[in-house]
Amino acid sequence: MAEAHQAVAFQFTVTPEGIDLQLSHQALSEIYLSGVRSWKKRVIRLKNNVITGVYPASPSSWLFVVIAILATMYTRSDPSMGLIAKIQEHLPVSQSMSSQCQAVLSAVLFSTMLWLLLIFTMRLCLKQLLSYHRWMFEQHGKMSNTTKVWVVSSGAHLSGRKPLLYSYQGSLPNLPVPVVKDTVKRYLESVRPLMDDTQYERTTKLAEEFESSLGNRLQWYLKLKSLWAANYVSDWWEEYVYLRGRSPIMVNSNYYGMDFLFVTPTPIQSARAGNSIHSFFLYRRKLNKEEIKPSRIPGTVIPLCAAQCERIFHTTRIPGEETDTVQHWQDSDYIVVYHKGRYFRLRVYQAGRLLSPREIEFQIQRILDDPAAPSKGEAHLGALTAGDRIPWAKARTKFFSTGLNKRSLDCIEKAAFFVTLDDDEQGMMGDDPAASLDNYAKNLLHGKCYDRWFDKSFSVVFYKNGKCGINAEHSWADAPVLAHVWEVGLKTGAYFPWFLKSIMTYLCQCFSCEEQISQSLDVAQKLADDIDFHVFSFQEFGKGKVKKCRVSPDAFIQMCLQLAYFRQNNFCLTYEASMTRLFREGRTETVRSCSNESSAFVRAFEGGEAPDVCRRLLRAASEKHQLLYRMAMTGGGIDRHLFCLYVVSKYLGVESPFLKEVLSEPWRLSTSQTGVQQVELFDLVNHPEYISCGGGFGPVADDGYGVSYSLIGDNMINFHISCKHSCPQTDAHKFGSQIKKALHDIINLLSGAQPEPKKPEAGRPEVKKDQ
Repeated sequence: MAEAHQAVAFQFTVTPEGIDLQLSHQALSEIYLSGVRSWKKRVIRLKNNVITGVYPASPSSWLFVVIAILATMYTRSDPSMGLIAKIQEHLPVSQSMSSQCQAVLSAVLFSTMLWLLLIFTMRLCLKQLLSYHRWMFEQHGKMSNTTKVWVVSSGAHLSGRKPLLYSYQGSLPNLPVPVVKDTVKRYLESVRPLMDDTQYERTTKLAEEFESSLGNRLQWYLKLKSLWAANYVSDWWEEYVYLRGRSPIMVNSNYYGMDFLFVTPTPIQSARAGNSIHSFFLYRRKLNKEEIKPSRIPGTVIPLCAAQCERIFHTTRIPGEETDTVQHWQDSDYIVVYHKGRYFRLRVYQAGRLLSPREIEFQIQRILDDPAAPSKGEAHLGALTAGDRIPWAKARTKFFSTGLNKRSLDCIEKAAFFVTLDDDEQGMMGDDPAASLDNYAKNLLHGKCYDRWFDKSFSVVFYKNGKCGINAEHSWADAPVLAHVWEVGLKTGAYFPWFLKSIMTYLCQCFSCEEQISQSLDVAQKLADDIDFHVFSFQEFGKGKVKKCRVSPDAFIQMCLQLAYFRQNNFCLTYEASMTRLFREGRTETVRSCSNESSAFVRAFEGGEAPDVCRRLLRAASEKHQLLYRMAMTGGGIDRHLFCLYVVSKYLGVESPFLKEVLSEPWRLSTSQTGVQQVELFDLVNHPEYISCGGGFGPVADDGYGVSYSLIGDNMINFHISCKHSCPQTDAHKFGSQIKKALHDIINLLSGAQPEPKKPEAGRPEVKKDQ
């Protein structure tokens, strides 16, 4: 472990003459500047709270209302209808104040109350406008009169003065609680293609019994929560889906994002790190000032919830024996850097000024050139965050509760984010670019199992050849929020002696702690070795050609995935992530992509039905998928409602066979589209090479696949496929081949081209037309 010399403000030495007190002026100066920066942020936060609190009005509008009311008083008219006089009668003022001053003060109070009433009315109108979602379900080119009025009204309310990041938070509607009957009906419809008649009849009886008895009782509690809480799902989702999980978060929960696919802005590791780290802190500065534009639904003025943005920086997941917690700190002026088994604290501010990219690069290079060996127990310390959660929680309590160990761990956890300087070279390179891309994805997902701090909100990895990537913890936010940061980091980080000390002095001196590190590393390494990854960039066509066929690109890919999986295994319960950020504190909902319509299309296509029949069934399946996606976005999904009903049943101590069965069903095909959040940052026409390959995640089920895809421009689709070697039924590369074949087969069907002749495949399920 690298030797450290901590900077302290006061040093006491006992001498024969008494106590010798030495002051470190540099440390005192840093403390002073840190306090100034903290107070500046408090002032900015207070100012922004006022601005967002009165939005869509402005604080200056108060003065306009006051002047208008005072002006009417001097024209001897009373717009208050006697209220100003009533206020004047009850003013607790001294007799020394003149009646004219009392009248002015009463007018100001009335103006303030009128102003607040106007703001409340405007925010209520805005909330009602944002609660209207029927426009999403109307056919393209066929807009109802109600929607036309809504478009004009919402445009007038949402296209005004420039909003801050959190300006719309108070106006976003709450997530509605669906009716139990509707949720049960949609659930039964979603599982019909996965069950035979006997299984479906049994499930229907369980569902009807639940709906007629326990369901209404549980629903009452959810409605009560929805009246009290901003979102009836999000806190329980974070707690029970993420934080209560006791298995490793590496692979099972964390996800990753890739660098540019075809270009590397600089092959110099320290230069790439300096530029990117600087850009992240520039983003944080804008985030603190709320100067980042609120995210919106693409092509509209409809805002999305920004609550998850609050925990992007200086946030860490803290292990516990029963449940973890997410800890967020208000500020941090440094990052923690890992290199060759050593941990360094790198401060990025000097005298209140953010270091330039070149200055950060110089500090990074000093770390790379440092020849010191890691101390005992330091090199594999990060494996504690990669293994099972309970052993990590016990080790944290036993070895990191006091003294230098605690201070050192605090330093890691309170850092703005974590940085790894990797000695490997990654990216699309060498004689086998496809294999190198697979290795790149695997490395970003789990690394060496000890060279990431998987508990941090995000860790940035810089490779020896200048490539980089990001690994993120999932509980605090969903991928689109981090993707927003990452895209800015790629864009700004691609173009462009003061103290640096290691903080990890003698952090792990206990052999028993080393033993726990070794055990966690063994668990993590077995998990990492079991992961099979395949990443490929499909460039033979993209969403441009799919749109010309008048089919939704996302629905098109989901139908391709259904066809590919059927050819390899049959149908399965399919998860597609959809966001619910149209609502306050919204996160995600599930789109059950395997539907009656999609299975009918797949069976017809594989059964050799006429192309016209297959095209009709494909369009019906695509339209149904779009309907399901819109339902999920607007609060009409299935799975979050059933999940919350299940949580309530556990709190009440009652058992529901129906809910137990629903929550235990495996998602063998888990999918997610990772779209570009800020298309305006990248010139995909003139510089299509400057685009990220997207990101991915591990498989949700041991015998299933995790598939992430991104539609880049009009002519590229990137896929990230994961599964486990230990399952003989899954193979990432074979599934990738099936996806490519399905893409060609379905686009040929839509464009009228002749499909390639089918070849018999071993293990392919028999297609029965009468099913």
